[in-house]
Amino acid sequence: MKRGIVFHAGDKTIWLHESLFTTFVIVIVLGILSLYIHSKIKKADFKEKPTGLLHIVEIIVEAINNLTVQTMGEHNMGFAPYMLSLGAFLVCANLSGLLGFVPPTSDYNVTLALALITFAMIHFFSVKTKGIGGYLKQYAEPIAILTPINILGELANPVSLSFRLFGNILSGMLIMSLVYQGLGLISKFIIPLVAWPLHGYFDVFSGVLQTFIFLMLSMTYINSDMASPEEIAERKAKKQS
Repeated sequence: MKRGIVFHAGDKTIWLHESLFTTFVIVIVLGILSLYIHSKIKKADFKEKPTGLLHIVEIIVEAINNLTVQTMGEHNMGFAPYMLSLGAFLVCANLSGLLGFVPPTSDYNVTLALALITFAMIHFFSVKTKGIGGYLKQYAEPIAILTPINILGELANPVSLSFRLFGNILSGMLIMSLVYQGLGLISKFIIPLVAWPLHGYFDVFSGVLQTFIFLMLSMTYINSDMASPEEIAERKAKKQS
């Protein structure tokens, strides 16, 4: 039986998968929160130290900026806003199970889509910084006979990235479902005593950890396929000469 949300529009029935519905809810909530924070920033006095929500936002932004600099280098600070957006969505998606929603990241379609975005960015910025010639040349290194293996290695990146996140979130959700069913057969009174500590591990700890791992791997993959600042400068000098 399909699980999801059913909408009736006249004679038509629209079926929306639970993970897709939760994704829409998360995007809308994050959008509203972003607009609210933006309005608070516009009204803030920059001569004074931020307090409350703005102080929390400042800590998060600085943490993402520092993580981006440490992983990708200061010249790649432009990736920080994307990593912040990706991290905010993943944290909300992974923790949504605490509110009774089906975590979108327990659906492989969602994790694969996120991994493919990273995959597209890897190759786009590789071509942009290395040029077509340099981009194609890397697949024939160190020797041309390894080209098929290098290509397979690149194609494996989004698969491993998506399965790692999907597997951890889905397994946590299934374990908690079995725990609730098993405890329900014994006594409903002991469910909070046993289930909530397990939620702390499988939802909170594992959810935040998998978000961090996904961000780190995304930054590492993108940075490793990009040309270094020295190579970019050398390429520009050759074009000008």
